Amino acid sequence: MIEYIIMIVAVLGCILAIAQRDLLKAAILTGITGICVTLIFQILLAPDVALTQAIVGSAIIPVFLAIAVYKTERMDDND
Repeated sequence: MIEYIIMIVAVLGCILAIAQRDLLKAAILTGITGICVTLIFQILLAPDVALTQAIVGSAIIPVFLAIAVYKTERMDDND
């Protein structure tokens, strides 16, 4: 039962990340999916895969996306 809740949270995290107009918030929200997938791997008794997912999906990718957003210039809509 808990697996289904975690999967729903992961999907909602993806939808929220896609729907965000602020790229920095979207970069942070990608970590939610990584954490949920990590929990699923831990529940499935794959701790080595869960550890790798926790490092890559929950830490490295959101940080790299946030750095990329920070390094680029923002373009405001002047319509």
